[in-house]
Amino acid sequence: MKNVISTEKRPIKLWLDDLEEGALEQAKHLANLPFAFRHIALMPDAHQGYGMPIGGVLATEDVVIPNSVGSDIGCGMCAVQTSLQAIEQDTLKKIMGSLRKQIPVGFKHHKKAQDESFMPASPAEDGLDALRIVRGEYRAALKQLGTLGGGNHFLEIQQGSDGFVWLMIHSGSRNLGYKVAHHYNKLAVELNRKWHTSVPEKWQLAFFPLDGRKGQDYLLEMQYCVDFAQANRRLMMQRMQEVVVEQAGDVQFGEMINIAHNYAAMEHHFRKDVMIHRKGATRAYPDQLGIIPGSQGTMSYIVQGRGEPESFMSCSHGAGRRMGRKQAQKELDLATEKERLAAIGVIHGMRNSKDLDEAPGAYKDISVVMENQQDLVEIVVELRPLAVIKG
Repeated sequence: MKNVISTEKRPIKLWLDDLEEGALEQAKHLANLPFAFRHIALMPDAHQGYGMPIGGVLATEDVVIPNSVGSDIGCGMCAVQTSLQAIEQDTLKKIMGSLRKQIPVGFKHHKKAQDESFMPASPAEDGLDALRIVRGEYRAALKQLGTLGGGNHFLEIQQGSDGFVWLMIHSGSRNLGYKVAHHYNKLAVELNRKWHTSVPEKWQLAFFPLDGRKGQDYLLEMQYCVDFAQANRRLMMQRMQEVVVEQAGDVQFGEMINIAHNYAAMEHHFRKDVMIHRKGATRAYPDQLGIIPGSQGTMSYIVQGRGEPESFMSCSHGAGRRMGRKQAQKELDLATEKERLAAIGVIHGMRNSKDLDEAPGAYKDISVVMENQQDLVEIVVELRPLAVIKG
């Protein structure tokens, strides 16, 4: 831990030195919530989000806050070790070309619905009938399943410090998660306004009591989106593996690590059951494997959790942005960023200034992020990027 801010109702514990003013203000809002539990934890990749800093961990008593999960519910990472010890550039290029045909990126979806057997089961006893938003979006979600999405989502092939080539994916719950998040946050805002709650509306932290029907409805639909996001990554990874075998020959694959970093869950911390909101933060229980990606031009990491109580057993979800998307497009130099990628031999898709929002220069230094959380995780494998497809 780097610092503790004690000026608010609850302490704010930070694992970074370079927190921007907007994120600090949001953290103070969290610390002054009447139902916040014990303290607020900010991971070393923390930066400003909507309502709550991305890279933040919030524990609450008796309520759940949709905006403290965010709009891409269940967004997360998956990674698989291959039996390949090296891979040639020509083969890499063929793999990336095939992946672009197999896995839609950006706003694109499959033209045909995917097999329903890939979809997750409902967490509700009444099945999908209990999930009003999911039920309405189900047919559309069948075409979103196995698609990457946009923004910072990616498919990446990496060389591991363990001597093997790895496959990694970053993606979420697509439009399904957005629809669920938008519906319930809007509903929470309306209800909080009606109840005249003490939480200012401008904080963007409208909540549901856990003992109410709407709060339980949100938790069920949120959980389905978490499960859908994992199923989405699982299907993409399956197709990624098929492409690798097709282009590289006989390849064996290890067990997949598949984790979320946008969700809320009831957990036991400091002798109490509390609702843990992780928004751009990864669970890091003792010995639990996790994934912390860098940018497309820097290292990523397979890590093992240390179970640090003060972070609510959490760690960062990545490097974290140091500048917004529009700022990066205006201020970063395309030639310089492409040279950075070329210097380490990464096959990438950066072509024009619009792509600078995902340039390495838009992100914090991942080595500093990792150094700041040595008490949270232990590095198991370092992964150097070989080829990447950005959403």
